[in-house]
Amino acid sequence: MNKQLKYFLLLLVIGLLLFVGVNEASAQCAMCKGVGVSNLEDGGNAGIGLNTGIMYLFMTPYCIAMILGGYWWWNNRKIEREDLLEMEG
Repeated sequence: MNKQLKYFLLLLVIGLLLFVGVNEASAQCAMCKGVGVSNLEDGGNAGIGLNTGIMYLFMTPYCIAMILGGYWWWNNRKIEREDLLEMEG
């Protein structure tokens, strides 16, 4: 495996582990937190997954950009490699 690909995969795995490992991040605004806490105190369960949902919504654009950037980099690398082979041959 190529050194650059190993580095990319390592960064991807570290990023995913950091994202999955976030349990109690402060992603809520004061109003969302207040509604979630009051709902839990009244016996509801609407606030249980609120913080996780906010984190998923926050990370989705970054994941999409990372996937598209990786796809672009991979295709650009192939084109450069083909150009080098044509120049040598």
